[in-house]
Amino acid sequence: MPVEASLIEILACPACHAPLADRPAPATPAAGTPADGVTGPESELVCTSGDCGLAYPVRDGIPVLLVDEARRPA
Repeated sequence: MPVEASLIEILACPACHAPLADRPAPATPAAGTPADGVTGPESELVCTSGDCGLAYPVRDGIPVLLVDEARRPA
């Protein structure tokens, strides 16, 4: 379930307060499969700041905006 565009417009990165952009989550072997009941995030909200760039997971259509849960940019 994607995040609504109107919600993305008002959300900001918790770490640096820059706007966020919705992107598909990268496929990872650690994410599991729906068959085993373990799945990774369906998409991510990525910080648009060049200095920050944290990627926050979206699980069941709900953005998890916790810095501890964010993926660092590669």
